[in-house]
Amino acid sequence: MSETGTRFVAACAQMRTGRDVNANIDAAARLIREAKDGGAHYVQTPEMTNILVRSREELFAAILPENACPALAAFQELARGMGLWLHLGSLAVRLEGERAANRAFVIDPEGEIVARYDKIHMFDVDLPNGESWRESATYRPGETAIVADLPWGRLGLTICYDVRFPTLHRALAENGASVLAAPAAFTKQTGEAHWHVLLRSRAIETGSFVIAAAQGGRHEDGRDTYGHSLIVDPWGKVLAELDHAEPGVILAEIDLAESAAARKRIPALENGRRFGLLPPSEPTRLHEVGA
Repeated sequence: MSETGTRFVAACAQMRTGRDVNANIDAAARLIREAKDGGAHYVQTPEMTNILVRSREELFAAILPENACPALAAFQELARGMGLWLHLGSLAVRLEGERAANRAFVIDPEGEIVARYDKIHMFDVDLPNGESWRESATYRPGETAIVADLPWGRLGLTICYDVRFPTLHRALAENGASVLAAPAAFTKQTGEAHWHVLLRSRAIETGSFVIAAAQGGRHEDGRDTYGHSLIVDPWGKVLAELDHAEPGVILAEIDLAESAAARKRIPALENGRRFGLLPPSEPTRLHEVGA
């Protein structure tokens, strides 16, 4: 398929990122090459492509600022050498003051960074199985929604936990995004319950394609992620799924004209209205009658 007009081939590279940054770069590069060989024009990697480790000390010993990040430089060179649009779902990059950013990068076929997005919503939760996560203790949340222009249309950027916040996705769609990216490292427990329904919901609500490259399997730090990378069309149909948690690649042909058609069929973005909210009224009081 030609990468012209509104049509292109998208791919997700599903990973099992570990502690060793160089090993993770090599693993991602193999999957990206596989996707390119399969005909992909755009390849998305998961959240935390460069390192996935629970220990804060180990993380900060391994990561560097963006301008010195070896993973980012390696992937820019890879995109340039392959003539590929490469979307790094996110990298951990060091900021000042012992903080990090969970930052996505969209890289064009010349190896240039055309968009950056820092994850807005921090995964601060206590799960029923005893898992506890406090992303805000390590990562500085982003404050700005980001869209990027690709040759075929506009891409809206999100990362993982952002998928639970539909107002972000609506804002991206209202600002021209017909593809929404949702790279993730979803926990196995929450993924089994919610992954498919959340991604299909975001597609249906906005009339957008959703592309979601995932982490999968048992990682070196002991966590389990769900895998099941997905590409969903604007009507909520799953176009491609890696139906397991092993590393691998999925591809799907995307025609962004289908987004325009879905939005015309169900004009939810156009029909949306702003509204106010009244405070609750005085509760009705029931009076006992008789003894």
